[in-house]
Amino acid sequence: MPIRTRAAIVREQPGPFEVVDVLLDDPRQGEIRVKMVMSGLCHSDYHLVTGDSTAGHLPMVGGHEGTGIVESVGPNTPDWAVGDKVVFSFIASCGKCRWCNEGMTNLCQLGAFLMLGSRFTDTDSFRFSLEDGTPVGQMCGLGTFAEHTVVDVNSAVKLPADADLDKVWLLGCSVGTGWGSAVYAADVSPGDVVIVMGVGGVGIHAVQGASHAGAMAVIAVDPVELKRQKALEVGATHAFDNIADAAEFARTITDWQGADSAIITVGTLRGQDIADAFYAIRKAGTVVVTSIAPSSEVSIPIAPLDITRFQKRIQGAIYGASNPRADIPRQYAMYLAGQLKLDELISATYSLDDIEQGYIDLLEGRNMRGGIAHPASDSPHTAEGRS
Repeated sequence: MPIRTRAAIVREQPGPFEVVDVLLDDPRQGEIRVKMVMSGLCHSDYHLVTGDSTAGHLPMVGGHEGTGIVESVGPNTPDWAVGDKVVFSFIASCGKCRWCNEGMTNLCQLGAFLMLGSRFTDTDSFRFSLEDGTPVGQMCGLGTFAEHTVVDVNSAVKLPADADLDKVWLLGCSVGTGWGSAVYAADVSPGDVVIVMGVGGVGIHAVQGASHAGAMAVIAVDPVELKRQKALEVGATHAFDNIADAAEFARTITDWQGADSAIITVGTLRGQDIADAFYAIRKAGTVVVTSIAPSSEVSIPIAPLDITRFQKRIQGAIYGASNPRADIPRQYAMYLAGQLKLDELISATYSLDDIEQGYIDLLEGRNMRGGIAHPASDSPHTAEGRS
């Protein structure tokens, strides 16, 4: 029996989030229905609003980061039980493909379906619908901008029973993407000089990752003073409001060679950002491209000869080149040990109805990471009435 719940959907691109009543099916085999506790307001979801990320199906429930509690388990779905606490991995891992078997679960073949909106294995199968029966897609197969959701267990990572779901929702996207961009994609080593371009919800964790990896200097770049200050509090050694000054400073402390790596975690990527990072690093240095660019952005103003003669590397990174199945538990342990900062980076929470204000605050630089706090005791309604 479907339940009635509420969700923030995008009906057209470009187009705003609209909070509406939706129907949600029961979980099927290999699926769980989750009562959401927290949903992260990531800039990637705003790309759904602007149309920079193209939805494979509209309308679509936004949201790909969050925590919740399992309410029901699909038939023949072992190892899951009602009451389990869960954090979502926005890229599912099947555990069977080449990439999963080589430990690169962030590149799992299921990632091809992130923006499709339907179930991974059936492009005509949806779990959300409008009251008139119109199918509603789920961003990344999750749709965390809803009070309840049904997800494939390949997208869920179980947390300990005493986990604080009000804090650890950051582990589902922003931590792994940022921290991994430094530790894995940039391969930061002790003594390195690292530039992080953009220290918002993802970049701030790249700062933490570079610091954890032993960088001698972690240079944060952001036009927003709040973000520069927060970066200095969690591991940055220096902060600038523009990349030109940051690059010049990096040269002064490296015998004019440049930074060992530059990690790009700006809100909306442009080709010029990659060029700026490229010319800020030393010979044989690495530029890590983590940010999302509009599909219309198709050029990078770098002289091809400079790539050859300086032996520099431009490295893409999805989910920070991390392995969520292993890294989320590791990062959770680091959080408990006080090594990974989460609480200090959650600067605001909103109701689902205030999602528009949450994104205004994000775009205007008024918070580090905002989240939607869902009601603790809202009872779902069946399609025919209260359950």
